[in-house]
Amino acid sequence: MTQAHSANSVQGTLQDLGRNGLGILLLIMALLGMLVLPLPTFLLDLFFTFNIALSLIILFAVIYVQRPMDFSAFPSVLLLATLLRLALNVASTRVVLLEGHQGPGAAGKVIESFGHFIIGGNFAVGIVVFVILVIINFMVVTKGAGRVSEVTARFTLDAMPGKQMAIDADLNAGLLTQDEARKRREEVRIESDFYGAMDGASKFVKGDAIAGILILFINLIGGLIIGMMQHDLSAGQAAEYYVLLSIGDGLVAQIPALLLSIAVAVIVTRISRSQSMSDQVIGQVFSNPRVLYLSGVIMLIIGLIPNMPHIVFLLLSAACIGGGWMIQQRALLPEVVPAGEPLPGDPAAASRAPADIQWDDVAHQDVIGLEVGYRLIPLVDRSQGGELVGRITGVRKKLSKDLGFLVQAVHIRDNLDMAPTGYRLLVLGDVVAQGEIQPGLELAINPGQVHGSLRGMPTRDPAFGMEALWIEPSLRDQAQSLGYTVVDTGTVIATHLSQVIRQHAHELLGHEEVQQLLDRLAQSDPKLVDSLVPKQLPLSVVVRVLQNLLREGVSIRSIRLIAESLAEQAPRSKNPDELLEGVRVALGRMIIQEINGLEEELPVMVLDSELEQILLNSIRGGAGSVGLEPGLAERLQQGLADYARRQEGSGEPAVLLVSPAIRSWLSRFIRRSIPALNVLSYNEVPDSKQVRLVTSLGPQGRLSQN
Repeated sequence: MTQAHSANSVQGTLQDLGRNGLGILLLIMALLGMLVLPLPTFLLDLFFTFNIALSLIILFAVIYVQRPMDFSAFPSVLLLATLLRLALNVASTRVVLLEGHQGPGAAGKVIESFGHFIIGGNFAVGIVVFVILVIINFMVVTKGAGRVSEVTARFTLDAMPGKQMAIDADLNAGLLTQDEARKRREEVRIESDFYGAMDGASKFVKGDAIAGILILFINLIGGLIIGMMQHDLSAGQAAEYYVLLSIGDGLVAQIPALLLSIAVAVIVTRISRSQSMSDQVIGQVFSNPRVLYLSGVIMLIIGLIPNMPHIVFLLLSAACIGGGWMIQQRALLPEVVPAGEPLPGDPAAASRAPADIQWDDVAHQDVIGLEVGYRLIPLVDRSQGGELVGRITGVRKKLSKDLGFLVQAVHIRDNLDMAPTGYRLLVLGDVVAQGEIQPGLELAINPGQVHGSLRGMPTRDPAFGMEALWIEPSLRDQAQSLGYTVVDTGTVIATHLSQVIRQHAHELLGHEEVQQLLDRLAQSDPKLVDSLVPKQLPLSVVVRVLQNLLREGVSIRSIRLIAESLAEQAPRSKNPDELLEGVRVALGRMIIQEINGLEEELPVMVLDSELEQILLNSIRGGAGSVGLEPGLAERLQQGLADYARRQEGSGEPAVLLVSPAIRSWLSRFIRRSIPALNVLSYNEVPDSKQVRLVTSLGPQGRLSQN
């Protein structure tokens, strides 16, 4: 109880110091004090011991941290630890040069112990050991860590635009909420800041190694001069005192420096996974028994060679082979079946089947369905870590908000008749889209601005048909730095589902959904709903109008405006097509805002007066159906397609502005072939919006520039 209370008190004190900023302030003041004031040997021993303990704490924290980003304060900690070590070097140099003539113990017990115990009091051995430590630290660990930091920082900064695009794509697809997207953007920013800071912080360690070499030679040369000239020591006696002190001081500083260099190398070579370093190493190095078997056999062969230390090699060979056998046996353990579940092949399970069929046995058509092959089951199984179900919920939430009605639940089931890595999307029981993904890989989508080549399996994005590559997850950062938008397999399916729901939204809206919309509207405006349905319009007509709006890509979230427009038109017409045009006029501001945002100017294309008259005459003469001459229909479609491509290339929306009489027919005419072209009538453009004429189309299919 007392120990726990003491531990809590220490932790609370540390938290208070960190929260008030006093801890860093006290450390900086201590550093300044060591640079200016002479320290007694007791404090020097205390600070040297603290320096070694701090280096060990930092190293172990790096090893056990889950992700490098979780230790984002590491560059600052590295700077403070380096400054502490340099301040100690200055303090110890002052003591060595001032008191070194008194003997090896003049600079404290720590330096004396390192001088006697580690190098055995032999000057030559001490110099060799010190040089080896410097070479290991400076030439191997520090140089490699600095290079890794530099490359990682460059790739991380180059990949930032691609990561931001991926976050925006997930947000638009409904896979992320605003808070989650904000958190992901913050993580991207912290990652770029961290590796950028590590690129500079690795230079601290490199400079510290160089400073250690210079300080050693300064202590050696200065100590010999001071000992012989000021204290009248002989050359041998001065060398015995000052060389031992200088080597001990250098070793005391180099060991913590080497520990920090190792910590830098470890954290910059880590891969961001939700595992500690030990878990990653054990899980990846010792997971395959064949590796241990082969290693054991080779060690056995070497151990049988004459004049080899047979016992050592044979023991290690037996350990490797035994470890491989244990891993293999663990993998062969039978799966534990929970109590109450039937065992595979249990004949009693078949005997419990119902004796007769019922209405429940009749296949029910799900409104929205997803069928997956057996290799994709882990994606939709929460018990196996599948995240697709949660992402589909996010897609439904986003689309329900955008479309204006509650999108039905997606029923997921496996289908053994499909390809193992394939999936199908169903609407009202019919397959409307399908695709195939590669489990374990990620999809790098080419948005059209990619620079450089990337190794991968060519394919196309199933949602939009864009060029893409299936790549290894390790190539994600490289792909993003080249301009690719990289998504995982779950995002591929969720994005495809979002696109399919948007395209078939009019099929998902039925009488039940419309009645629920009207019931919710009746809570705030009961008289409007009572006067509209069924007094003026039957529910089926309202359903038809709302379905036509969704078919043309218009949201029905402004249900009150829609109901008011229907109530106003109902005394004059009950025709759903005529009611649709009136509703579109009421929703004109929202429609144009969806197309062009809050821009004051709307770029549009119009039809030549001659062509528009031809279409009007065809509609009136055909009782609502247009029988165009085939050549004219082809030229009309080609001209509209050319205009849409040109607007897309310039980054502006493609809008065709026509008279209300032909708007509905033209919208149906180009709906499938040119989905990017928005067909509006003159009445739908609000007075506050300024129209800019881009071009006009004549009967010959030629675009005239304006």
